[in-house]
Amino acid sequence: MPADVRERGGLVEGTTLILLDTPAGLVLLTREQLRARVRSELQGLDLVGELLAERRAAAEQEDAA
Repeated sequence: MPADVRERGGLVEGTTLILLDTPAGLVLLTREQLRARVRSELQGLDLVGELLAERRAAAEQEDAA
C-alpha cells in the first residue's frame, strides 16, 4: 500500500485491515471503521424485539397445529 495512502488513513505497521466484498466493490476498513459502519447500519433496529416477535408467532403456529 502506498505511503501516502497509509498516512491519510492513519495506518501504522500492524494495523488490522478488513476487506469487504460489497455489491459496489471491495472496501478496505480498519476495525474501528468497520465497527462504526456496523453500528450505523444497525442504529434504530430492535433486533431482540424482532426475534421475540418471530418466536412468538412460531409458537402460536405450533400451538394451533
